[in-house]
Amino acid sequence: MQIPARFNGPPASGNGGWSAGAFAAAAGARAGSPVLEVTLRVPPPLDTELRFSAGAVHDGDTLVATVSEAEGEIPAVTPVGLAVAVAAAESYEGFTRHPFPTCYVCGPERTDGLRIFSGPLPDGRTAAPWVVPAEAGLEVVWAALDCPGGWTALRSGRTYVLGRIAVAADALPEPGSTCVVVGEATEFSGRKAKVLSTLYDPDGTPLARARATWIATT
Repeated sequence: MQIPARFNGPPASGNGGWSAGAFAAAAGARAGSPVLEVTLRVPPPLDTELRFSAGAVHDGDTLVATVSEAEGEIPAVTPVGLAVAVAAAESYEGFTRHPFPTCYVCGPERTDGLRIFSGPLPDGRTAAPWVVPAEAGLEVVWAALDCPGGWTALRSGRTYVLGRIAVAADALPEPGSTCVVVGEATEFSGRKAKVLSTLYDPDGTPLARARATWIATT
C-alpha cells in the first residue's frame, strides 16, 4: 500500500485522516463495519511502499501506525444548517494563517483538494460545507472528518498534527452532494487536544462521526 503524494497534509507526509482511513481500510474497515481506531506513530511517508500486517503498518523496520478496535461510543457533534456552515467558512482562519496551506483537505492553495474550510461558530465549534468529489471512498470520508476537528485546536494559535483517530462511518456520502462537517474540541491537556467531528448529508442525516487526538508540535 502507498499514500500518493497528492494526499499530503504537511508537504512531506500524508494527510493524517486520509492515511488513517487507508490503514483502516487495509484492516477491513467498511461503511457500517465495527469502528476502528488508528494511532499514527510517525508522519506517514508519501509514495512509499508500506506493509500492513497484524494491526500494524510498517515502512521497512519503522512502525508507522497501529490499528485496533475503538473503545466506547463516538458522539455526534450538534449539527448546523448549510447556510450557517457557509457563513462560518467565510471566516476560515486558514485563509490568513495556515501551518500547511497545501493540505489535501483544508489547504487554500489546493485547487484539487477537498477544500473544507472550517470556520468558527460562536460557541467554539467549527463548521464548513463540503461538495463531495467523485472519488468518495472510505479514505476520503476519514480525511473529511480530520481537519474540521483539528481546526478547533488550531484556532488556539498552536500548530497541531493528528495523533489518533477513530471513525464510525454509517454510510458514504453521495458524490456531487453538498454536505456539512462540524467539529468540536472536548479537552485540552498539555500538548494534547481531543476533538470530535461529524459529517452530515444534505438532509441533516449523520453519515460518519470521528473522535481524534491532536498533538501540538511545540
